[in-house]
Formats: sequence, C-alpha cells, structure tokens
Amino acid sequence: MIDVFQSLARRGLFLLDPEAAHGLSIKGLKTGLVPACTAPADPRLAQTVAGLAFINPIGLAAGYDKNAEVPEALLRLGFGFTEIGTVTPKPQAGNDKPRIFRLVEDEAVINRLGFNNEGHHAALQRLKACDSKAMIGVNIGANKDSADRIADYVTGIRTFYGVARYFTANISSPNTPGLRDLQARESLSALLSAVLAARDDEATRAGIRVPVFLKIAPDLTEEGMDDIAAVALAHPLDGLIVSNTTLSRDGLKDQRQAKESGGLSGKPLFEKSTIVLAKMRKRVGADLPIIGVGGVSSAETAAEKIRAGANLVQLYSCMVYEGPSLPGRIVRGLSQLCDREKLASISDIRGSRTDYWAGKNA
Repeated sequence: MIDVFQSLARRGLFLLDPEAAHGLSIKGLKTGLVPACTAPADPRLAQTVAGLAFINPIGLAAGYDKNAEVPEALLRLGFGFTEIGTVTPKPQAGNDKPRIFRLVEDEAVINRLGFNNEGHHAALQRLKACDSKAMIGVNIGANKDSADRIADYVTGIRTFYGVARYFTANISSPNTPGLRDLQARESLSALLSAVLAARDDEATRAGIRVPVFLKIAPDLTEEGMDDIAAVALAHPLDGLIVSNTTLSRDGLKDQRQAKESGGLSGKPLFEKSTIVLAKMRKRVGADLPIIGVGGVSSAETAAEKIRAGANLVQLYSCMVYEGPSLPGRIVRGLSQLCDREKLASISDIRGSRTDYWAGKNA
C-alpha cells in the first residue's frame, strides 16, 4: 500500500517544478502526511563513529533540510542520522531560478542552488526545539559575498555548538564561486586550523567535544587527494565525507538537461564517488572515519560504499526517485545481508573491496 501511495505521490510531484515539489515534500513531513517508514532496530547495524552511537549507518545528506525544518520527521523515515544545511551566517537567496533539474532517464538531479538558506539564527531556533539526543548534524558554509570565508565557518561552529551532534564543513559545493579553492593544501590547512581551534575552545567551555567532518568533491585530481589526505591527517579532524556533487556529465542519457550548469547527483554519481572514497581510504588509513555519499539507491549500493571503506553512508537525490520509504528499505536490506553472510556486524564487510575500487579510474 505504501508503494502505491509513493508511486501516485511521485507522479503528482513530477508534474511540479522540482523546487516546488521539494517545498511540498517538506510540508508533507511537517504535517505528518508523509508516513513514518522505520525499520526494526538491529544491533548488527549499530555503529560508533567519532565517539557517536548511530542506531544504523544510513543518514540523510545535507541539502534537503537546509533550514532545519523537519530533522526529527526525517529520522522517523528510518535514517540513523540526518544533516541539516548547508547553512550560512547570513540568509541568502541563492542563485537565480530555475536551479534544480531532474534527469529522469538517468535518475539524477542537477542543482545550482548556491547555499540558499534562512541563515544561522532561523536554523538555530528550530534546532533548540529538537530532542537533544536526536542524531542531527549541522552542515556549515560561507556566504557568497563573505569577506572572510574561514570566519564564516568558525561562526558556524560557535553558533551551533550547543545543538549539533556533529559538524560538516562543506568546502566542496560547485555552486558558490571559489568555494572549492578551500580544498587546496594551504587554504585547507588554514581553514581546519581555525575551525578545529574554535571547536576545541567551545569543547572546553561546554565540557563536550563535538566531532567535525570535512566534505570534499568527487572531481579531485590524484594530487588534490594527496593534499587533502595530508592536511586531514595533520589536524585533529574527526572524518571525511566523500563526496559532494560532480561537474562531470559523462555517460548521461538526458543530454538536454545535462547541458545545465551545476552539480550532478543521483545514480550516475555512484561509481565516481565510490572510487574517490576508496582512494581516500587508502590515503588516510583505516582509522579516520569516512562517510560515503553519492548514488546510493539500495541496500546493495549502501553496502558497496561500506565495502569500499565507508563507516557510514548518506543519501539524498535517489529519494527523489525511490520515495521516502527508501531509508527503511535500505536498513532492512542491510539486516538481510547480515543474515545471508552471517555477519556479527555490518562493519565486518568494511574495506573488503577498497583495493578493487581504488584501482579504478574515476
């Protein structure tokens, strides 16, 4: 019955402009129109990463709930964690519309939103009203017109320290001009030094250390990956998120929509992002946590991210095509995988195919 409901809902939403459909889905979660789709708790799926206890390894990536409007409703869909944002200190409108495009044949999305959000204050007030135990991360970024982008990230740490279970510093969106330049070795070192110093300062005050992750692009060169790995290992960073959207348009069927500028996400991103994930795992070693993102549409693709070296997995764009029951289906599918392979923990497969994926060309 849920599948029938989702099929009808998808048809209706696809008649709308993608951004209007997104807004309607947020309203559906607020009102309870979108039903909860939780999966039974399975201790084999529970993971402790960066000192945090996750009930399962499947999370919602940033980009959907930019303004922290529905984080707890999203957790009721079966996610083990969710990430709000990207949020910037000042509200900003983002880029001109239209700025989201569905590539239906490819089950992909291109967006050039440009960190459109209501700013720190609005998100903070909503997060203060959430259960403090809810596994909600905060993805922080810089305003497009900022004179000091590093200062914007520091402000994000200080503003949300009392409500974030973890932070993600997003330096990999292709839709804010010059943002990806922060991935260069010297710029990244300066950013991480400032952000992690602010985290440590807040930790001393609050008596609790909140983890900080770094979200990187899938369009890195080998030298770029070398630089990020070296800087990450030289700082007390808690992990990487691999990866953001891609500028590549390789292999797409919908050549008309493929001409739109912006970042591509969805199924076509799976292979490229998984290769970069494995290559980064080889560079940073076994201990630094990595969250794998990009093209996750099923339990098998989620499991493959873990086999490539991920500790946790996030998804977003594939829900446009698979519907809100996707996280619950993935969680149940991972439990079935544990049954089939007689695993004591889903982490038992972690890294089993890192060499395979790292040996491929992105």
